[in-house]
Order: sequence, then C-alpha cells, then structure tokens
Amino acid sequence: MKAVFFAGAALLMSAPALAQEADPHAGHDMGQMDHSAQQMPQAESADLHAGHAMPATVSDSEVGNAPPPPVPTDHPADQFWDKQRMAQARADLAKEGAFFGNALIADRLEYRPRNGKDGYAWQIMGWVGGDIDRLSFETEGEGAFGESLETGEVRAAWRRAIDPWWNFELGARQDFGAGPDRTYGVIGIEGLAPYWFEVGAHAFVSTKGDVHFRLEAEHDMRLSQRLILQPSVEIDAAAQDVPELGIGAGFEKVELGARVRYEFAREFAPYVGVHWERKLGETARLARADGEQASQVSAVVGVRMWF
Repeated sequence: MKAVFFAGAALLMSAPALAQEADPHAGHDMGQMDHSAQQMPQAESADLHAGHAMPATVSDSEVGNAPPPPVPTDHPADQFWDKQRMAQARADLAKEGAFFGNALIADRLEYRPRNGKDGYAWQIMGWVGGDIDRLSFETEGEGAFGESLETGEVRAAWRRAIDPWWNFELGARQDFGAGPDRTYGVIGIEGLAPYWFEVGAHAFVSTKGDVHFRLEAEHDMRLSQRLILQPSVEIDAAAQDVPELGIGAGFEKVELGARVRYEFAREFAPYVGVHWERKLGETARLARADGEQASQVSAVVGVRMWF
C-alpha cells in the first residue's frame, strides 16, 4: 500500500511540469515588449512609366528646311576602271544602244476588175527612226487602165510616240492626178485602239485654206495561223465646198472593204476581197453632174508584202 501511495503522489507532482512543457510560450510576458520600433519596411509602389521617355510629337518639333543632298555624279564602275574610258563607254551606249530601224510595207497592190474599166489601186507606207521619233511616209491612189490617174497622194510626217499605243503625226501631203494639184499640212494621230483596231484620224489644211478630215480603221481577224480576214473603213469629210475638186461640204465619201489574205510568209501574202465606195451629199451631186457614178463596187485581187 505504501508503494502505491508514493507512486500516486509522484504522479500528481509531475503534472504541472508536463503542463508547462506543453505550452511553448508559457512564461513569456509579451505585454512588456515595445513594438513601436519594429515597423515592417514597405516597398515603394512601382512607376509603370519609369524609364519610358516619350519622343516629342511632330507638332512639337520644328520642320526641317535643310537643302537636299547633291545629286551624285560618280559611277560605281569608275572605282575599278579608268574614268575616261568609262565615260566614253557611256557615251557610246547612249548613241548606239538606242533602237534604230526602218520598214517598207506595200499594204495594198491590187487589181480591180470592173465592167469595161478594170482598175488598180495601191497603198504603200514606210518609216525610218527609233522607238520614240520616226520619219514616216505614205502614198496611195487609184485609177483605171488606159485612162489618166484618178486620185493619188503622198504624205510625209514626223511621228512621235505619245504612249505605247498611239503616235502623234505632223507633216505635209501632196495630191496629184485628175484636177488641180493641192498641198496640205497634216496633223493627226494613229495607233492601236482596244481590241486591236488600227486607227488613224487626221486633219488636212490646204494652201488654199480648205480643211478636210479623214478617219480610217482596220482590223486583222485571224481565221487560222496563215489565213487572215481584214475589214476596213475610211470616211472623208470637208469643212467647205471645193467645187474645183468636186468636193462638197460635209461628208465626202465612205469606203468599205474586206480582204482575205493567205500568208505564205509574214512578208508575203496574196489576197482577194471586195471594195465598195460611195460619194455622199454635195460631193455625190457634183459627181453625177459630171457624168460619174456616185457609187461603185468591185472585186479585188492583190498582194501584201513588206521588207
């Protein structure tokens, strides 16, 4: 019994010590501590635009007025080869490198069978020059075999390209044949219209003061690689009456044609076709008064070639 009593007493005496060990803050008097000196440091707020220097706006800056830099006159090749030799080479290129050529085209050399008056007609043109400027010439006319020439003309003009498709023309024209000869100044354009129509429009002013106009158009319709149909139209008009030439004011005449050629080579193509011509208005009346027909149609056989 004594042993049990002493064991229980020892157990009761050890309980406060166990309680003290269980509380790690037991005996720590926190009330005497001064927390005024223990303030936690605060991070300064970050400036989102720090280090971002915005450039001045255009309105805030002055507009520059410095002169442009001088145009360079040196050439890269001069750094490696003799400058005088390279200058001569550039001059030779400017002189010889540009295109220069010539052409002679017999567009129509034809025979026109008619009742009792077989006729003929020609249209020949050519040019010499470069891509931009050329000297051009053209001659055309018609008549009947065994009789004097009905009409004929020759034109010479300076031709200048005004764009890739059209040329400006300025020159002179000389008429010959039946009736008094006439000399004209010529101004007009010629070129390639949309859908590959070859078009020419010219005004003629004679040394006598009379003014005339001409519109021409033709179109190559390829039926095969070598067979080509070429319809054509020509309309002439006058600004005044010219009785000595049998011409009345207004529309003078209209010519329509259709020719089918076969190109044995691009430079040589025989053709057959039909040609119709009619004088109009006062010009037709003057023709009838002179015993001529105002309208006529004929078959044509001819050849087209160029050199």
